[in-house]
Amino acid sequence: MNPVKVRNLEIGTGIPKICVPIVEKTKKAVLEAADRITETKAQVAEWRVDWYEDASDFSKIKETLEEMRDVLGEMPLLFTFRTLKEGGEKQINSEDYIKLNQNAAETGLIDLLDAELFTGDEAVKKIIDTAHRYGVRTVVSSHDFEKTPPREEIVFRLRKMQELGADIPKIAVMPRNRKDVLTLLAATEEMFSNYADGPIITMSMSGIGSISRLCGEVFGSALTFGAAGQTSAPGQMDVKDLAEGLALIHRGL
Repeated sequence: MNPVKVRNLEIGTGIPKICVPIVEKTKKAVLEAADRITETKAQVAEWRVDWYEDASDFSKIKETLEEMRDVLGEMPLLFTFRTLKEGGEKQINSEDYIKLNQNAAETGLIDLLDAELFTGDEAVKKIIDTAHRYGVRTVVSSHDFEKTPPREEIVFRLRKMQELGADIPKIAVMPRNRKDVLTLLAATEEMFSNYADGPIITMSMSGIGSISRLCGEVFGSALTFGAAGQTSAPGQMDVKDLAEGLALIHRGL
């Protein structure tokens, strides 16, 4: 399994890395959140652009990226526009979604970008091709806020992401009971042990699924999401608590 290197960070080795999303509406609040993240134990920042009040104006997005890059220094930045159908804040058509991600990659200001699997194979390939041309790594993702699909379906989606060219396949699902969490963990282990060429990211959301955010080193998930203020998904923990839990498990392995 080949780790993914972004700046000075290797995703896919050792303790799962912690990513903190920035879910703010104004440029000032975005930059303040970025600054707070640099003071935590997080290793990656994610800008959830769908929360941004000027998300339809790329010149303003680029201006904010430039200033955010200065604030974050060498901390890798993941660029994400989460669509409404996958739990995001804004709707966007496929053509605009592709162009937004391509434009972001071309700036040279981001290290990773998120492309949603269900945008369609050709759309995802276009985004990946542009990202790779500019040295940006891709997270191809799928989110289900209603349920946890069967283990076979989770593995199928992760494998499809990998086949499309994702550097890091990602899936997040909603558990309805404790068995659903076990389904997600079993699928993670199967993908990691039998099919993964590189790191993967999986999580079971809500309080029931919190354990999945901690035990990635055991089952094969290379990155987990924490909060330094406002959360972007159900079940996210404070970065400090998350880092302590990850370290505790690591020491026991």
